[in-house]
Amino acid sequence: MSVTVIFSNDVKIVTSPPEMAALSNNVFPVADRVPGVSGEGFDLLSWYSGALRSLNGGKGGLPAEPTHLIVRASDEFQATIPWEQLSHALLQFAVNGEPLVKGRPIRLYVPDGTSACLNVKSVVSLRFVADSKLGDEAGYGFLNEVSPTQLIKGLKTR
Repeated sequence: MSVTVIFSNDVKIVTSPPEMAALSNNVFPVADRVPGVSGEGFDLLSWYSGALRSLNGGKGGLPAEPTHLIVRASDEFQATIPWEQLSHALLQFAVNGEPLVKGRPIRLYVPDGTSACLNVKSVVSLRFVADSKLGDEAGYGFLNEVSPTQLIKGLKTR
């Protein structure tokens, strides 16, 4: 299963959890930051730095420094987290060396953020944005995207 990453300059990549872990160069037991949780993870900010180096290839055109990370899960859950709250964030990608079964492809943990949402499971998209209007607090919830056609169809069946 893949993860889509969109940088603040709208450059988009599709990657895998093992590729992300290798690029982070900082894999460790999740329990080091989230006591009682088994598995392996990598530091989000280390991965971001590695991804920028890989993306850039020394050719310039780096994206703007993010103000927020928008995380989207496979079940349409979305969290918007201010950049300052991500200093200890990690992405879990494995348990006992095997890919995640529950919460795959990756799970985000934010051990010391202001949000009551400590983690987001089944992350399929990471979007790094530079938009200070998004505020200083984390926000989260289900998108529940319904097209007009789906809505009309649903109303007709009642």
